[in-house]
Amino acid sequence: MGVTHTTGLDRAAASSRTHRRPPRPRGERPNWLGGAAGWLWLVVVVVPIYWIVITSFKSQSTYYATNPLAPPGEPTLANYKLVIESDFPLYFLNSLIVTVGAVVPAVAFAFMAAYAIVRGRAGRFLRAVNSLFLMGLAIPLQATIIPIYLIIIRLRLYDSLTALILPSMAFAIPLSVLVLANFIRDVPKELFESMRLDGATETMTLWRLAFPLTRPAVVTVTIYNALTIWNGFLLPLILTQSPEKRTLPLALWSFQGQYSVNVPAVLASVMLTTLPILVLYVLGRRQLLSGLTAGFGK
Repeated sequence: MGVTHTTGLDRAAASSRTHRRPPRPRGERPNWLGGAAGWLWLVVVVVPIYWIVITSFKSQSTYYATNPLAPPGEPTLANYKLVIESDFPLYFLNSLIVTVGAVVPAVAFAFMAAYAIVRGRAGRFLRAVNSLFLMGLAIPLQATIIPIYLIIIRLRLYDSLTALILPSMAFAIPLSVLVLANFIRDVPKELFESMRLDGATETMTLWRLAFPLTRPAVVTVTIYNALTIWNGFLLPLILTQSPEKRTLPLALWSFQGQYSVNVPAVLASVMLTTLPILVLYVLGRRQLLSGLTAGFGK
């Protein structure tokens, strides 16, 4: 009987054949059209962001005399200094108060309402409440701005931050209830039953079981509502009047003159306005992505 000896070269060749990618099926072809569309969409998204960033470092005199897409020859921070000196901290604080004051109560109320709708025992009543919340998704803000204005006037809250917080809460609740209810519905019933058998109250079950398991959904609706309220323009425009109550979207008017607009200063204000959004995204990125893929992808 003969003995065959394998050399290191033969073993390397065999290993390369083992780890080689399987051949592509004959009917499969590269999606050149989809790749080109993806690169085109990337250009459409990146070019405006690039223009905003470079323009914020240009002076107003050189902005109109140079190519809009050309980088600044002499970058300057004068626009950011002008924005900060033009009561930007006050507008930033107003936006922060309105956003936090509306998002935190709205998400907390929506979470408790979603838990009651999914795990509650009053079936007909809770189904009616859920239908009422769903109706709120079909009503746009623009259609209710006149009734909201009249209610705020009757409550004597006009030209106050409370006038912005209350309607923002009302419009943040319906979508939050819908998303959170879907997540709570996916939690196995056996977990809730085991908590009740152990003597846990509904409040303990809500915050010790439902909340940790639905944290990605809570972070998702919190970030979504925060972005919506932070960038809100219509409510501050209609329900406030004095400059001391302006929010950041209205603050852009400070750089608009009668015959011209200070474009670099406006874009510097946009950059400063975007920073809190970027920080919020970095802090909740993982929870946001998991919430989007698990919730909105259903």
